[in-house]
Amino acid sequence: MSTLLNSSFTEPSASPALLLLGQKTDLSSERGVECTGDLPAASDPDLVERARVARAALGDRAFILGHHYQRDEVIDFADVTGDSFKLAREAAARPDAEFIIFCGVHFMAESADILTSDDQQVILPDLAAGCSMADMAAINQVEDCWDVLTDAGIADVTLPVTYMNSTAAIKAFTGRHAGTVCTSSNAEVALRWAFDQVGGVDGTGKVLFMPDQHLGRNTAMIKLGLTAEDCVVYDPRKPGGGLTTQQLQDARMILWRGHCSVHGRFSERNVTDIRAAVPGINVLVHPECKNEVVAAADFVGSTEYIITMLNNAEPGSSWAIGTELNLVRRVAAAHPDKNVHYLDSTVCFCSTMNRIDLPHLVWIMESLVAGRVTNQIVVDSDDAHWARVALDQMLALPGL
Repeated sequence: MSTLLNSSFTEPSASPALLLLGQKTDLSSERGVECTGDLPAASDPDLVERARVARAALGDRAFILGHHYQRDEVIDFADVTGDSFKLAREAAARPDAEFIIFCGVHFMAESADILTSDDQQVILPDLAAGCSMADMAAINQVEDCWDVLTDAGIADVTLPVTYMNSTAAIKAFTGRHAGTVCTSSNAEVALRWAFDQVGGVDGTGKVLFMPDQHLGRNTAMIKLGLTAEDCVVYDPRKPGGGLTTQQLQDARMILWRGHCSVHGRFSERNVTDIRAAVPGINVLVHPECKNEVVAAADFVGSTEYIITMLNNAEPGSSWAIGTELNLVRRVAAAHPDKNVHYLDSTVCFCSTMNRIDLPHLVWIMESLVAGRVTNQIVVDSDDAHWARVALDQMLALPGL
């Protein structure tokens, strides 16, 4: 168990099951994984100086966004930090910036491209920085799912709601079918709106929620009062999603079989262990965690919510946080007067988010200084239009 004693955060250890760059292979995994290469030194003085020089040379021409899960070496050069939705809105609020450098993952950069003007160029420092959750819902799979719902006679009473953590193509699908995007902060509001379009929460209409089954299930059960029996999981790898026509017709929440590989690691046992080790601790987790973890926690909320909770917490209070490790240790460093613990006992970085490192950021900025635009993210115009429709519907919801 990783704990913090005398206000000193202790890093969790590397799990034998976790592959770090340059170490080990796991060919028995679903896709087969080999982690090659070495992580660069975060404090390389030459890189830091080069980054400072390039950033100064770009000036107001560039605006750098840094997601909360990024490494400290990257956050140090971010103009704004936040979650994916906050950063996309920040990008849209900077119309004079020629370049939007998005230190996050691919779907975030897509959202920024959709929300910014055609005169602005959105850049992702490493094109390999994807999101495993977003990749779990491919557009052809979602279109096949809609065909299944149509054949089951329920498509006309089903509204799609897609999490911000989805590709532009899935957001566009949602817009074409009159649905909305949601964030982890406003998922309840978005789901209530969606159900209102098909007869209300107490009716018989349905929501197709993509791509994170846990956020959808947690919101439906904890916030809307639906039951586990009201929720079914559609598996795109199985014929008909692995569901019978009757199961689809009886369901209220049709959850896509997707999840976050980081938040999915936390378990109810983690909560039990930390409560035994630290009496009176507050357990604070992200809603992408499994339902049993969320049910066992004291507080549940987005990354922005987690930061706000710690900002407002009493000095001397103890907190176990279940989210990505970069954010947890940054929160711990910002609050030395509070006892901050990591909920899991082993390392839990977002591996794709961590692909954005200082060498990539330096390369991107120096290229721009030299007049070369590299790794620009451009969303297809038709997808951009319909994705914007879904995003605008979200922006019209109360509370944003």
